[in-house]
Amino acid sequence: MTRRVSRRTFLKSTAVSAAGLTILPARSARAYAANEKINIGVIGVGGRGGANLKGVSGENIVALCDVDRGPLDGAARKFPAARKYTDYRKLLDAAGDLDAVVCSAPDHHHAPACIPAMRMGLHCYCEKPLTRDVMEALRMAEIAAEKKLSTHMGTPSRGSEDTVRQVEIIRSGGLGDVTEAHFWTNRPIWAQGYDRPEGEDPIPESLDYECFIGSAPMRPFKDKWPAGHPVYQTKWRKEVYHPFVWRGWWDFGTGALGDIAPHMWSPAYWGLELTAPKKVEILQMSGPVTDMFPAATTLCFTFAVQGKPDVKIFWYDGGNRPSSEKAGMDNVPDSGHVIVGTKASIGTGAKGTGDFADLPKSLRRYGDMYQDWLDGIRQSDPDRPSCPFSYGGPLTAAYLLGNIAMKLEKSIEWDEKARRITNCPEGNQYLQRDYRKGWEI
Repeated sequence: MTRRVSRRTFLKSTAVSAAGLTILPARSARAYAANEKINIGVIGVGGRGGANLKGVSGENIVALCDVDRGPLDGAARKFPAARKYTDYRKLLDAAGDLDAVVCSAPDHHHAPACIPAMRMGLHCYCEKPLTRDVMEALRMAEIAAEKKLSTHMGTPSRGSEDTVRQVEIIRSGGLGDVTEAHFWTNRPIWAQGYDRPEGEDPIPESLDYECFIGSAPMRPFKDKWPAGHPVYQTKWRKEVYHPFVWRGWWDFGTGALGDIAPHMWSPAYWGLELTAPKKVEILQMSGPVTDMFPAATTLCFTFAVQGKPDVKIFWYDGGNRPSSEKAGMDNVPDSGHVIVGTKASIGTGAKGTGDFADLPKSLRRYGDMYQDWLDGIRQSDPDRPSCPFSYGGPLTAAYLLGNIAMKLEKSIEWDEKARRITNCPEGNQYLQRDYRKGWEI
């Protein structure tokens, strides 16, 4: 078995590289024998992590990592030969026998886990949203391209038949010029819009809280919201930070936008070959972004399209949704989308989709997202997965600009080439956070 250098050894070797020697990844472009299994380390095995672990369970699961020993021990019972960790830095330090990693940790861990892994030549599957920060998303795409890695951002949406067909319809010109698209969701289904609760609770023995916090600023642990808090009048879970509810916190998650936009946006974003918005406007927001994201928002992203009119993507969450007139239906459901053109519209409940039944299929059809990623590894084909970082990185950066607009409580203008917010320079501090000592990338 070919061995790969550890993360620390690799980082120390950069001085050697600077002197004129090249350190090549051991496995990123190697050939696999027939029926040879891929050696995988899995970071995050609860929740979505459990589903992702199941998706790659036919391979050789070499290492498991989770900050919560409950799901970690549960996964280890299924894969008893796998090494166990609560700190993915240690997993990467011992990654000499790995070919790939699957990362399903909270959003703020995605880049700190995947960027070092990719630098070592490890192929990566990372849950959506690809990253917490705009610049992390762009860097993830760059490194994946530099290393020629098979990568996948964890959404089946881009590879679905429905999405691919809508892209074909858009590109056929059957809608005319697309002028706007509307996306709305029932998220958040966790607490948002509150201040951080006071006090501190004992850290459960099963939780490695230091590793849960990771690159974020340290804060006192709180288990449940205090009795009498408004969250108890909702159907939301009552935990404050862990598990799952970290999505609503600025330091850990990306809110409703980061949770659902990577699933929903692809028909318009891919179909129109969009890149980055030139402007993000706040149309409605239920309070400021302090520690948490707001309970409800409506945003408008304006994209330039070469040779055509600008396209506006409208985003709604927290119970907000487009009007019946905009949605093209009398009863607008909790979640859905509609893409509006000068000739016709497509999407949830939109009329006219059937008019394209005879439109030839012109785009590739994808298979199971896990299998496509694994095939990309075996075939040394970075384009095999349905949602590679080359696509997921720019997409993630585009919608995460909406979270910065929320944080600033104002509309922002974006210079894609300079990668800067131009109308309020103070917003640029949110493009890339400062990492806590010991968790730097």
